[in-house]
Amino acid sequence: MRSRSGAPTRRVGALLSSVALVALVLAGCSSSGGGAASPVATTTVDLPQSYKFAPASIVVSTGATATWTNHDNFSHSVQFLDGGLPGDPLVMQPGQTVTFTFDKTGTFNYQCHFHPQNMKGTVTVSG
Repeated sequence: MRSRSGAPTRRVGALLSSVALVALVLAGCSSSGGGAASPVATTTVDLPQSYKFAPASIVVSTGATATWTNHDNFSHSVQFLDGGLPGDPLVMQPGQTVTFTFDKTGTFNYQCHFHPQNMKGTVTVSG
């Protein structure tokens, strides 16, 4: 029902605006996640000034060496979370790189052990 003042129409408009704002915020949050993105065929991962791995998920061939480069102003690391790979973090100061050669197939999860809540990634090794 509509009153003479148009109040219900204004409330519906405000509700629709709120729903649209929430949808935009959620869409922005979903694109900044760690390992949920589609894997990219590359051996190079950047750590930009944003507490993330870019790309977060990569695909490499068996025997390939992946390189992570820290372009941030803070120290970060690559720490593998799956058995069979080194568990000790590969630490990078700003401007440094670390490398790892993958000699077996599988999907391997990793994180920055300094910032595990924000920085996660995966490496899928194919034969």
